[in-house]
Amino acid sequence: MEWTVHKGGFPILADKVNVLEPLQKIKDTGTQTYLILGCGSIGLATAKGLKEHEYNVLIVDINEKVVESLREQNMDAFLGDIGDPTFLSDILRSTQFNAVLVLGDDPVSNQRALGTIKEVSPETYVIVRAVDPIEQETLKEKGADTVILPAEVVAKTIIRMVEGVTLSKRTDKLLKLLGEMRNGKLGIILHDSPDPDAIASGLALKYIADSVGTKADILYQGQVGHQVNRAFVNLLDIEMKRIEEVNLDEYTGFALIDTAPGGNNALPEGIEPDIIIDHHPPVRTDLSSYYIDIRPGTGACSTILTKYIQQLGLPIEKELATALLHGIRTDTQGFKRNTSPADLTAAAFLYPLVDHTLLSQIETPPMSTETLDVLGEAIRNRMIKGSYLISNVGFIRDRDALVQAADYLLNLEGISTVIVFGLDEKKIHIVGRNKDVRVNIGAVLQEAFGDIGTAGGHSTAGAAQVPLGVFSGMKDKESLLKLVGDAVSTRFFSKIGIENDEKIT
Repeated sequence: MEWTVHKGGFPILADKVNVLEPLQKIKDTGTQTYLILGCGSIGLATAKGLKEHEYNVLIVDINEKVVESLREQNMDAFLGDIGDPTFLSDILRSTQFNAVLVLGDDPVSNQRALGTIKEVSPETYVIVRAVDPIEQETLKEKGADTVILPAEVVAKTIIRMVEGVTLSKRTDKLLKLLGEMRNGKLGIILHDSPDPDAIASGLALKYIADSVGTKADILYQGQVGHQVNRAFVNLLDIEMKRIEEVNLDEYTGFALIDTAPGGNNALPEGIEPDIIIDHHPPVRTDLSSYYIDIRPGTGACSTILTKYIQQLGLPIEKELATALLHGIRTDTQGFKRNTSPADLTAAAFLYPLVDHTLLSQIETPPMSTETLDVLGEAIRNRMIKGSYLISNVGFIRDRDALVQAADYLLNLEGISTVIVFGLDEKKIHIVGRNKDVRVNIGAVLQEAFGDIGTAGGHSTAGAAQVPLGVFSGMKDKESLLKLVGDAVSTRFFSKIGIENDEKIT
């Protein structure tokens, strides 16, 4: 094959038919076609990966030895300067590429190639290699759809490998512990009045325990009151036991799921759990359990358990997949709250395994009359100070109705933080919701009520429970409601930094 040199210094094909003939053949196959401009180690690895997927790949490189080597590997490779607009224009006009990957070592040639592509074929998706973050921004400004930094790619690959090794060691340690309990039984304790994330996570840990021949019970305290949660438990036929109805001496060990010691759970004082798996910041820092996996940066505990199942290679039935995906979606509020990349990849893994008809039934149950009543009370009794709203709904039977009321009131114009609370015979139940980036509602509730009850949560969602104590015997319910309302309001606003006697609307 003959080569000539353009006056501008660009080496080009003496006979353009040599590069255009294979393009015509590629176009006629109807298979996805990719153009790689510049083929060093990254370009070669990319080309091989695309060829393994049986895609058409055309490669252009300025180095004649590289081109010869590629051809010896049965690649469609041609000599040419990717910075030459005349040469590159002919290629772009001859074929519609699914994407063009500009992976050369020379930043100037890469930028020239990008300019030619955007001028000749502006709709083509272009991926460009950058040498540093400054060039990365320049390439984005010039129209690159995706810009890659090789160092970042390598770093991310190493991080994924490290995370994989860490997860493997964790799951090995967990399986070892569960295996040692084969002759006994594991008590899986969820946080009080458990939500779908806690229930799904408990169900997943029970499944993992079953895989090594260890029996386990899911235990809880409080009520599964939210109609969505009740539908969730009923439709998936999830077996759970109330902790006060079992003999804890029957259990060899205990696991705290979606909660930790000192948090909102019914683990008796004096019992140290063997396993703690949670995604909330821990209340206590002196934890000494054998197995601890607490990830505050993860949006849902169900994500952690999904990663375990993936790592262990366990088959997952549609009921468990449905439960875990629902857990992730509810705790991340449809991936709009505290969502991490791990939550998204876990959801992507689960999605094709889910019973979507069943999931739809779980997520759209009818609203109960009590929830409607609580919502009405929350609206009627609301007090507003600036962007903060607090509401006392009085006596309740369904603690989860407070959650729905708080979520609803957070949508009011001008409101960034909501506290809704109510009473039963023994406790004050407090739910917080927040969208003010300056406020961590979980931390505020912990500071305000942690010393007299249990409290915690994230920056956008939190909860607290405070025992009524000596006030539980009061006969005058109106006086009790007023005392509780004043106490909750005063403690909350003092931690926010607002005096309780400031103007209320």
